[in-house]
Amino acid sequence: MNAAFEPMEADTLETRADVLPELTPEPWGDPLPIPSMLLPVEPFDAALMPDALGPWVTDIADRMQCPPDFPAVAAMVALSSVIGRKACIAPKRRDNWRVIPNLWGAVVGRPGVMKSPALAEAMKPLDRLQVVAGDLHAEAMRDHDIKMKLEGMGGKATERKAQGLVDKGKLEEARHLLAEAADFEASKPPALRRYIVTDASVEALGEILIENPWGVLAYRDELNGLLRSLDKEGQEGSRAFYLQGYDGNQAYVFDRIGRGRNLHIPAVCLSLLGGIQPGKLQAYIHDAVSGGAADDGLLQRFGLLVWPDVGKAWRNVDRFPDTAAKNAAFETFQRLDAMQPGTDPETGEPAPAVYRFSPEAQAEFDDWRHDFETALRSGEHHPAMESHLSKYRKLVPALALVCALADGESEVSMDSLLRALAWGDYLKSHAARAYGAGTGPNTDAATALLAKIQAGKVADGFAVRDVYLKGWAHLGTPEAVKMAAALLCDLGHLRRIDTKPGAAGGRPTASYQINPKTWGKGADA
Repeated sequence: MNAAFEPMEADTLETRADVLPELTPEPWGDPLPIPSMLLPVEPFDAALMPDALGPWVTDIADRMQCPPDFPAVAAMVALSSVIGRKACIAPKRRDNWRVIPNLWGAVVGRPGVMKSPALAEAMKPLDRLQVVAGDLHAEAMRDHDIKMKLEGMGGKATERKAQGLVDKGKLEEARHLLAEAADFEASKPPALRRYIVTDASVEALGEILIENPWGVLAYRDELNGLLRSLDKEGQEGSRAFYLQGYDGNQAYVFDRIGRGRNLHIPAVCLSLLGGIQPGKLQAYIHDAVSGGAADDGLLQRFGLLVWPDVGKAWRNVDRFPDTAAKNAAFETFQRLDAMQPGTDPETGEPAPAVYRFSPEAQAEFDDWRHDFETALRSGEHHPAMESHLSKYRKLVPALALVCALADGESEVSMDSLLRALAWGDYLKSHAARAYGAGTGPNTDAATALLAKIQAGKVADGFAVRDVYLKGWAHLGTPEAVKMAAALLCDLGHLRRIDTKPGAAGGRPTASYQINPKTWGKGADA
């Protein structure tokens, strides 16, 4: 009998069966492309901006050759911060629901796509206001120092006079004189108007808000650092402070050793702005939806979250900024910064001025609200996305008010509301991209591995250790390589070969064969 057809011993047969797939593999098929996990987004339309800011934002984007989404979001958040609590909108005619228009924005992009320069350029009106405020504060401090010296001299004179009365035995008159002096409240130093806070502890930020009760802008060039710091154990109080700052109208009391007790903030009003890289945002969303510390709606408060496509075309633009557009934008910031708050009819104290929709805008908002609330309850969205969209109850009327005030309206017109609704549709597509990328499988590692294979840097029959020991981006751990290889197996680029230990023992091993078509050889194996 031919030796090739002689029966094998049982143990030999078992060993051969372990490697049988390697001897008789299925024919290779055509490999499939790695699916893109990024959902399409709506491009930015300059018509979304208030008339007073649109040309300025377009000019910034054109000169920087960056997505216009970046300076647009920064401009809207910055403008909302100078309005702060000085104004609010009543989205219902009769109800006491009030919306403070402080906005939170995040721009998403890889390093080098001009996120930070675009944000910095759009915040320049705040920088100019800060310079003016600094000069005024310096003058006020000089006057305060003179007044304090005079008060000190007056206090010493009162003490000498009281001493004279005591010497004459007129104790009651001396007591009355000192009591009057004690009732006199010493002058407090003038507060510095702050517009941007870049790196402050929550306690320091609270003290700044005590002096700036109408609100400030907290800016972080890299938002991931702030978000992750608030995730840490022991930062629950700081996290709660930021969560409360989004509402813009809730009081807060600090009790801290070394800073004093009962430090009362009339209302924590924060606008928040920063940039974040795609991978870090995906990781943060993944952690948030997995039930970690981030699963409390903090990220969902970034209503102006944009992740635009970055065009491949680039041209060199070297011209002066549009002076007319820049001046018009600054005048708008200046006008709204000088806007006075309203008055509480019950207490007579300063309070947010209340704005309302025009009659036709109110009807349109009511119709939108009905459709919005119905869709929100449909259960068709991921819980994280549903939580994000729920914040549009504040976002849409807040955007409408910012647009109305920017264009000098005394009530929120239909045009301003339609602008806000268009913002909502545009932002919804960007939120869907972000949460889709954060809740779906991460394809970065598979894309990186496929690129290395096609570049000839990975040999056929490779093992996991052959890849992760290289230290390549996205492939630096065994887990990352295994997940990447598993996805490429599903797509037909690779075939996993499992080998059980032989008679000498050891551990089972896995290797990966590469589809010749992935290498571009076009031959079946």
